[in-house]
Amino acid sequence: MPQQFENSRESLKHVADLIEKGYRIVITHGNGPQVGNVLRRVEAARDIVYPLPLDICGAHTEGGMGYMLQQVLTNALHKKGINKKAATVISQVLVDKNDPAFSNPTKPIGPFFTKEEIEEKVKKDKWDVKEDAGRGYRRVVPSPRPLKIIEGEIISILVDMGIPLITCGGGGVPVIEEEGELKGIEAVIDKDLATSLLARDLKADILLITTSVEKVALNYKKENEQLLDRMTVDEAKRYFKEGHFHPGSMGPKIEAAIEFCTATGNPTIITLPEKMIDALNKKTGTWIVSDND
Repeated sequence: MPQQFENSRESLKHVADLIEKGYRIVITHGNGPQVGNVLRRVEAARDIVYPLPLDICGAHTEGGMGYMLQQVLTNALHKKGINKKAATVISQVLVDKNDPAFSNPTKPIGPFFTKEEIEEKVKKDKWDVKEDAGRGYRRVVPSPRPLKIIEGEIISILVDMGIPLITCGGGGVPVIEEEGELKGIEAVIDKDLATSLLARDLKADILLITTSVEKVALNYKKENEQLLDRMTVDEAKRYFKEGHFHPGSMGPKIEAAIEFCTATGNPTIITLPEKMIDALNKKTGTWIVSDND
């Protein structure tokens, strides 16, 4: 946890710089390692306490990480003399119970198991499982597309009030609707697609995606690697179809950018956390823009 707090302080000091410059900010984040650790604890303690379903595990991480991020950001703002307090909204994200993803679970979660251990899980808990590159067997769950952020109106009100928000952590908690009621479901929503949906709902001026590279690249880490300063939506679609963006890393970010730019006409920027201001000033990063820009 001390390392996670330190990583948060390093990233969020750059967000505080943006707020100091007058930007209204909504922060989303991933939760892969954190929810994986929660699931490992569930398995380790299964014979001692009741197990937690995946939607509750997701909500736990969204709340716990939100607490950490809002505390760190509030502290960073106060150091700058900015009288703002960050807040977290636990988000439920509606998915279609008939989404094709439920017929083809692909998202690996939780710890590795031996063949004997996983066979017991399949029999007892009805898990879908896959062998993972010779390292053992893992549970896989569906990754349906996000349709609606249930707390969207609340988020919009808080944004209009100027409150820096943390929400849709890990893509939000997936829920379905049955007989007019919401119900949690065991699935994982892609955080980039959920973020794009939120940005479209808020009519955001810019979708800013921070990651581990300064710019998007074609032929990533190959001799003919080409760093991109700018892409139109049509170019992004073409490069996506050509397989330049890996589905487990840059692919969802490009897909999120395409959806946001197409719906709003506003740009998406992809860069490193510490390069956000430079990227906004068009000194670095990759801009994805509508075809008319």
